[in-house]
Amino acid sequence: MLSLRGVRKSYSGVEVLHGIDLDADAGEVRAIVGANGAGKSTLIKILCGAVQRDAGEIDVAGRPEQLGNPHAARKLGIRTVHQELTLVPDLSVTENVLLGDLPRRRGLVDWPAAHARTRALLERTGFRGIDVRTHARRLSVARQQMVEIAKAMADEPRVLILDEPSAVLAGDDLDQLFALIRSLRADGVLVLYVSHRLEEVMAIADRVTVIRDGTVTATTTPAETSEAELVRLMAGRRLDQIYPDRRTEAGAELLRTEGLARDGAFDDVSITVRAGEVVGMFGLVGSGRSELAEVLFGAFPRTAGEILLAGRPARLRTPKEAIAAGVALVTEDRKRSGLVLDLSVRDNASLATMRAFRSHGLIDRVRQGRSVEDMTDRLDVRPRGIGRPAKHLSGGNQQKVVLSKWLLAEPKVLILDEPTRGVDVAARVDLYRMVDELTRAGLGVLMISSDLTEVLGMSDRVLVMHEGRVVADLPADRTDEEEVLAYSIGVAT
Repeated sequence: MLSLRGVRKSYSGVEVLHGIDLDADAGEVRAIVGANGAGKSTLIKILCGAVQRDAGEIDVAGRPEQLGNPHAARKLGIRTVHQELTLVPDLSVTENVLLGDLPRRRGLVDWPAAHARTRALLERTGFRGIDVRTHARRLSVARQQMVEIAKAMADEPRVLILDEPSAVLAGDDLDQLFALIRSLRADGVLVLYVSHRLEEVMAIADRVTVIRDGTVTATTTPAETSEAELVRLMAGRRLDQIYPDRRTEAGAELLRTEGLARDGAFDDVSITVRAGEVVGMFGLVGSGRSELAEVLFGAFPRTAGEILLAGRPARLRTPKEAIAAGVALVTEDRKRSGLVLDLSVRDNASLATMRAFRSHGLIDRVRQGRSVEDMTDRLDVRPRGIGRPAKHLSGGNQQKVVLSKWLLAEPKVLILDEPTRGVDVAARVDLYRMVDELTRAGLGVLMISSDLTEVLGMSDRVLVMHEGRVVADLPADRTDEEEVLAYSIGVAT
């Protein structure tokens, strides 16, 4: 179905793909893995027609093709679900799914038919319970991802490219995604599955292709390899231990909520976070976990309950008040709410602390640059150079810039919402190490993640949310994935 020979691509004279060779068959699930910056995203953009290759040949179903633009790729049956969401925020779910192909009757849009077709596509993908008339901006990131997948299915693709599709999905939603992939494989569709979650790759892929530094280094099968070997091939080195040993004693209480509520999102939430503690939070889509983080950061008002910081009531009506009180939030969508992509690394990393660098009404660029350089060096942001626009960094390094921004603000409580979404294994290890160092220095961390292995590996305690309520508070070393999942779907009490 797809054959690449010697595909090359350069940006500003720097070659990022050094002659990619790849063959993938109809009715195959081919996983593509690699560290951030390995060239996966560039390869995906070439295949979907968004970027033109500089050299090499691409055959689709045995015929050479140029893939000169996204329309040409779409005509050939190649559809892509990108890691970064592409929905139009102020259009409805139906308008996004059927964009450019809305059914018409007597010259007007046939809305009943359009809504019915969209519901059928969502049903086909296994994602139910989404109001097709709702504007995309009102959906959670996970539900937006579901809509993206349904949109890609609208044309019945021959090649479906999924770039980190499970990054914000968990539990039943992830099972539905895998069921969809298996049905597509049975129908003869080639699925290219790009993911950093190696346990998923081992479960769903027929073959795995590893890309490192713009070159294919190996193609193997799950039966012939292991997660540890894939990590070695991706990183060029062994990673003996992914999660740090968590043996710190919790200190004084930093954050407490009592009966906290936000209408339509969560109700009666009472939690604590102590100094030196990583409190993990797990819940399925719609459980209210991200909405809770937004209220704790002052981005949305609470409708009931109290927030206490170091034992004292805190109002936290705005993010500005939260930052001043020592609360920081790494949001789940770094590109939309964590970074200003066209700004430099220096300006992004100092967004929350710009006032601290003022001198006589102007920004002291020397002092600002020195502080940002020290922090980005500490977090090993690559490539070096704080003048580089944030949009030119890989996902993992962008996340490190977001973390730099908040560490410069010296928070007491750090809330991490999906902190490793789209981040490769080596960069994850760096982030986990930094979180461990911060808690040992007395910071309190609330880590929200849909990656259950990550939650159990990094946390001292695990809070589980179900339908807007915290239904369990479990010691991480005395629970397992089965128990946490049981609470999250409401079958454990």
